[in-house]
Amino acid sequence: MLGCGTVGGEVVRLLREQAGELAARAGAPVELVGVAVRRPQRHADLGELITADASGLVARDDVDVVVEVIGGIEPARTLLLEALKAGKSVVTANKALLAEDGAALAEAADASGADLYYEASVAGAIPLLRPLRESLAGDRITRVAGIVNGTTNFILSAMTSSGASYAEALEEATRLGYAEADPSADVDGYDAASKAAILASLAFHTRVTSADVHCEGIREVTAADIAAAAGMDCVIKLLAICERTPADGDTPESVSARVHPAMIPASHPLAAVDGAFNAVFVEAEAAGQLMFYGQGAGGAPTASAVLGDLVAVARNRTVGGRGPRESTYASLPVRPMGSVPTRYHVSLDVADRAGVLSTIAGEFARHGVSIAAVRQTGGRPDAGDDDTGEPARLVVVTHTAPEAALADTVQVLSGLDAVRGVESVLRVEDLGRKGVTG
Repeated sequence: MLGCGTVGGEVVRLLREQAGELAARAGAPVELVGVAVRRPQRHADLGELITADASGLVARDDVDVVVEVIGGIEPARTLLLEALKAGKSVVTANKALLAEDGAALAEAADASGADLYYEASVAGAIPLLRPLRESLAGDRITRVAGIVNGTTNFILSAMTSSGASYAEALEEATRLGYAEADPSADVDGYDAASKAAILASLAFHTRVTSADVHCEGIREVTAADIAAAAGMDCVIKLLAICERTPADGDTPESVSARVHPAMIPASHPLAAVDGAFNAVFVEAEAAGQLMFYGQGAGGAPTASAVLGDLVAVARNRTVGGRGPRESTYASLPVRPMGSVPTRYHVSLDVADRAGVLSTIAGEFARHGVSIAAVRQTGGRPDAGDDDTGEPARLVVVTHTAPEAALADTVQVLSGLDAVRGVESVLRVEDLGRKGVTG
C-alpha cells in the first residue's frame, strides 16, 4: 500500500479485522506485505511493514496488487505506471490523477493484462462507478448529475438552514473537520471537477479529462442567493453535471461536463441531500432515473470502497479473470461550455429611473435570451418624472439559453449607466423534473 493517512489507516484496520472474511470472498488470503510512507517514524505500530522506499516496495516480487491512497499527481503516477507495466494490478482512490492522466494508466493496464480499479475515487462508499461501468453497460446513459463534494454541500446546507454567510458556514465546516485548512480544492470546485471527468468518461465511453470540465466554486454564493432560491421553491447545490447531447442537424453528438452552483427544485431528490453526504442522479434511456446516495468521503467509507476493489482484483487473480477494461469506443467531442444551454437567475442592482426595465429587457432580447419572469424589490425601475434615483433590485429568470449568449448579455448589462452592478448570476437546473418547460 502506498500512503497511510486517514484512508490508508482504515484500510489497514479492515484488512486485519476482516482477514478471514476477505479471504473467503477473494478465494485466497489477502496479505498486506508493505506500506510506503514519507515519514516511517509516525507509523511505528506497523513495524516491519513500513518503508520509505515506495518504488522498491512496488518492485518486490511478492507484491501482486498495489493500493494507492497518497493522492496527487506525482509520485503516484510514476509508481502506478511502474506497477501496471510489471503486471501488478492497481487499486487507487486518486481522482486527480485519474482525471488528468487516467488514459496512461488504462493503457498500461491493457498492455500488461493487469487490473485497474478506482471505485473509491468518486463518492466514497457509494457504489457508483461499478454500476456505471458494468450494471448499466447495456443501456445508454444520457445524464449524470450530482453532489460529489461533501465540504461544499455541508457549507451550502448550513447557509440554507441557518441563514449564515459563506464565511460563517466555512468556519463551522473547518471547526467540525469537514473542510481542510486550505479548502480551495473543495470550495473552488476542483475536487468535483476531477470526479465529473471520471463520471463522464465512464458514462459516455469517451475520454474526458479535468481540463474538459467547466469549473466554478461556491465562494460567491451569498445569503441573498440562498433566500432568492427559497423564494423560487429551490435550493442551491454545487453540482457536477455530465450530459450526452444527441446530434442536431450539422452539430454532431457530443458530451459536456461542468461543475458550478445551481438552483434546483426543492422537489428534486438531490435537494434533500444535506450535510456532508453525496448523491448522484443518473438518467438512462431504458433504466430511467436512478439515484445513488451515501457518505461520499471519510476514512472508513472510502476504505470500504478500496476494500471492495481489492477483493475484486484478488478474485480475478485467483480464478484467472480480468476486470473491465477502459471503454472509449464512442470518442465523442466535448461540447464547449459556451454552447451548453441552461436557465439563469440574474440579480441586478439598478437605478430607480424611467425606462430601465425596458432597456434591460431589450438587451436580453437582442442577445437571444428569452425572459421567463421578472421580479423587483425596492425602488421603481420604471418610475416616472418623480425619479428619486434610489436603487432597486431586479431579478430576471430566463428560459433556456446558451452560456455564451447569457455571458454576453451580462457583460453588456454591466456597462449600462442604469445598472449599478450585477449582484449574481446563478444557473437554474430542472434536472429532468417532469412537467418543467423552458
